[in-house]
Amino acid sequence: MYASVMRCAMLRGAKGATGALGARRFASETSARRSAPLPEDDEFRVLNFNKKRVQLRRPPLKREPIPPPRTQTMSEKQHWPSVWPGPRSFHPASVPLPLRQGYPLKNQAPPGAFCNAELMKIPNFLHLTPPAIKAQCDAIKKFCTPWPVGLETDAKCDEKFPLEVITSDYCHSGPSIRDPLSRIVTIRMKLSKMPLDNHARDKLRRLVGDKYDETTDMLTITSDRCPFKKQNLDFVMYLLTAVYHESWTVESWEAEKTEADMEVYIWDNNASKKSAIFVKTWKPDQVVDLSKDFIDKFDISTIPEMNEYKEAVNDYMNIGENDYQIYKYKNAVLKMLGLPVTEQLVISDSNKS
Repeated sequence: MYASVMRCAMLRGAKGATGALGARRFASETSARRSAPLPEDDEFRVLNFNKKRVQLRRPPLKREPIPPPRTQTMSEKQHWPSVWPGPRSFHPASVPLPLRQGYPLKNQAPPGAFCNAELMKIPNFLHLTPPAIKAQCDAIKKFCTPWPVGLETDAKCDEKFPLEVITSDYCHSGPSIRDPLSRIVTIRMKLSKMPLDNHARDKLRRLVGDKYDETTDMLTITSDRCPFKKQNLDFVMYLLTAVYHESWTVESWEAEKTEADMEVYIWDNNASKKSAIFVKTWKPDQVVDLSKDFIDKFDISTIPEMNEYKEAVNDYMNIGENDYQIYKYKNAVLKMLGLPVTEQLVISDSNKS
């Protein structure tokens, strides 16, 4: 029993010693930790209401002196296309011209070129001077082919190329380059350039209506119903082809037309031609053949008086009676009969039609 009591006392003493050592070890660690310096982030910050702001002074900027406008140093013999090579907005320091534009105040000149919005917002053609155009033409001349021989004049061009196509292109400084007016296409052609006989010519004139101008003998067809230029071009070419082929079409009822049904007077189909041939071919000792075949085959181009007489009769019957047509018909009859013409026609052009 005594031994067990001693054993318990020894165990308690050892545990007490161990606790004391542990207590001392923890106490030393706490004091060491307290004596160690704290990091800067853990230090307590003091609120200072009297803190003075430190102003940083920037070094002064050294500005270069503004040079004078370029126009003051330009030479009169300078190469202008190098100064203004392409399209651009107006710049007063580069254009040595005393330009003014804008609404002038009372008793004052219009605003000058500097700081002038009116000059800057409109397009200019300062890049298209004659020397610049000449230099550009010389540069692209090597890519061009010689002008065709035989087309030196407008008359020769109209003879070889009777059809004229007219279109328009527009330039804009806005956001869109399209213009609704550029779709309009017009073609023009003289009716005398078409291979038409009397029937086809008369029928074509009735089909086209007011699109034919009798004074210039010009047929004009215009289209703007399609949204694109190529479509309108195809459409007007289709119309020209359609009216041409339709004019050559002969309906069954057209063969039944008589002279009284004709809309205009045709000298070749009337008795006036037969009478003129009788007058020019009559001889006292011969009988004149006035058969239909003889009259149709008779060539009046060999007799100048008959051509003039034919024109005078046609104009008198189709245009109407006036002083000019009466005197013209009178002189043509006198020439047909071989009589001298005693009066000259001195009539103004207004009386010819």
